[in-house]
Amino acid sequence: MINVTKTYLPDKKKYLAYVDKIYASGWVTNNGPLVRELEERLAEHLGVNNLVLVANGTIALEIAYRLLKLKGEVITTPFSFVATTSSLVSNGLQPVFADIDPASFNINPENIAGAVSPSTSAIVPVHVFGNSCDVDEICKIASRYQLKVIYDAAHAFGVKYKGESILRHGDVSTLSFHATKQFHTIEGGALVINDDTLVQEARYLINFGIDGPDSVKALGTNAKMNEFEAAMGLCILDDMGVLHQRREELFEIYKLSLSEHIQCQVLNSACTKNYGYFPVLFENESQTLQVKTALNEAEIFPRRYFFPSLDTLGYLKTKQVMPFSRDVASRVLCLPIYPELKKTEQKIICDVIKRIIDKGRRILSAHNSE
Repeated sequence: MINVTKTYLPDKKKYLAYVDKIYASGWVTNNGPLVRELEERLAEHLGVNNLVLVANGTIALEIAYRLLKLKGEVITTPFSFVATTSSLVSNGLQPVFADIDPASFNINPENIAGAVSPSTSAIVPVHVFGNSCDVDEICKIASRYQLKVIYDAAHAFGVKYKGESILRHGDVSTLSFHATKQFHTIEGGALVINDDTLVQEARYLINFGIDGPDSVKALGTNAKMNEFEAAMGLCILDDMGVLHQRREELFEIYKLSLSEHIQCQVLNSACTKNYGYFPVLFENESQTLQVKTALNEAEIFPRRYFFPSLDTLGYLKTKQVMPFSRDVASRVLCLPIYPELKKTEQKIICDVIKRIIDKGRRILSAHNSE
């Protein structure tokens, strides 16, 4: 069975060596030495200054909202994983959608300004599949209306924009280190905070609001990463060069093989790639489902990332309609891509897709010639 991704597990002996250290110290959580080491190494690896590890990517978003004291309405994208929207709603914020650019899949800055109201406090864009948003234009809009910017960068690990980390843009960027990501800590995430004065506040917010042995400064939560997760991250960080190279090879094979059969996401030319995903668009939803069914019959399981479009969620108070997001969501599939994927397996995936599309083209051609 070939799934859309497969969790990478590093050398077991290397991981167990870290586990031995944990057992020797007895320190398993609460800002242990491995968490601190991973924070330092990740900050250096990513080229950022202030990185705070947390328990998962969703809670990273929630901490960012609290840290920046958001209220009222927040403009965000309807084309993302559901956590981008659900984290807003569960924290008493009202998501207001701005539709996407159907080529890049990212929030279209031209639609952001029109969504601003007196109740707007922030913009939460997403670097969809690691493709950089138009951060320069979003910065201009945020400055014009005095809005905070939190980037959901769950897919953007290691991505650079104009030569520096994409995470340096906005007030805060959040990362997910879930087991499905190219870099993971089993579960986990991080905040990259671009205001030095907010870092300590973030650290007590992730620890129940505790800022000293006998002091609780604010309403916080339990968002801490533990030592076993940090150990996994330290092991995988050592392997990122090889993993990145393998993903790049697979990405380019897909692109070369399928370029005449599918539509690909248009990537920001000022942005590097991390090859975390290979999303493709088909002509319509019917063709998308035909391809998905044929692949499933071959024990291959791509995912409809992201479906449904988030403006269709039933628990939202307002009912906006985002036509571009709904259209892309109905036609997108993310194909399997992970370092252990064999080229023979990848060929099967490509052959199935081309067979379904070529069959449809023959039927259409015969119909048109009648």
